[in-house]
Amino acid sequence: MHTREEKVAAFGRLLDIMDALREKCPWNAEQTFDSIRRLTEEEVYELSDAILSGDRQATAKEIGDLLYHMVFYARIGQEEGAFDIADSIQKICDKMVFRHPHVFGPEAGKPTSAKEIADTWELVKAKEKDGNKTIMGGIPKAMPALLKALAMQEKARGCGFDWEKKEDVWAKVQEEVAEVSEAVGKDSAADVEMEFGDLLFAVINAARLYGVDPEAALNRSAEKFRRRFTYVETKTLESGRRLQDMTLAQMDLLWDQAKEAGL
Repeated sequence: MHTREEKVAAFGRLLDIMDALREKCPWNAEQTFDSIRRLTEEEVYELSDAILSGDRQATAKEIGDLLYHMVFYARIGQEEGAFDIADSIQKICDKMVFRHPHVFGPEAGKPTSAKEIADTWELVKAKEKDGNKTIMGGIPKAMPALLKALAMQEKARGCGFDWEKKEDVWAKVQEEVAEVSEAVGKDSAADVEMEFGDLLFAVINAARLYGVDPEAALNRSAEKFRRRFTYVETKTLESGRRLQDMTLAQMDLLWDQAKEAGL
């Protein structure tokens, strides 16, 4: 592992490279906050993939890619005279010190469990908000819906608004299933959409209460579906046919073979 001095030097090198690219590379010079935002979102997902793969070298690479974007934004902010990278770093340092009184404040040294910290996290964060910003207002509207729902539920839990017993959530899930069933019997697409949304929200809540990451769980099921469907498609093509030529029963047979093969 590198020394603190080496880490500081590495960050300084990144800043120097950014300065050179911004001043001498035409493509880098014309980029704006808006033009690189989409690329940053892509980098976040690539980092997530690397973490899920367990490949630490790939994770290190993707952290670097994302850090480059953060330095890029700060350089643009510097050119606008709005802020620079030091401002961004100081802001996160101030925030972390404020949010961890058990480490940096008068409560430092007091025995505190991870659960106690999690249970009061949103209340601590609320103390630093201005009067016009609500707790839910801090969740980005552009956030993917599943992650947004989970974030909302976690924030509510942090304020003490949660199920007293996790088992109680199943009654809510069953209630939402019944409401979906009732809605599909009516002629209102808007109602059906709303009820499906409520059901998904309740299932995400249940996963959270049972310590399951719903994003990871859904991704795992989606990848399982990909493997099995690819098996069906591959076997179909090997037989000289197309999926469009197959009956549902024939595809189900191949699907069962994929399951038996552990796919």
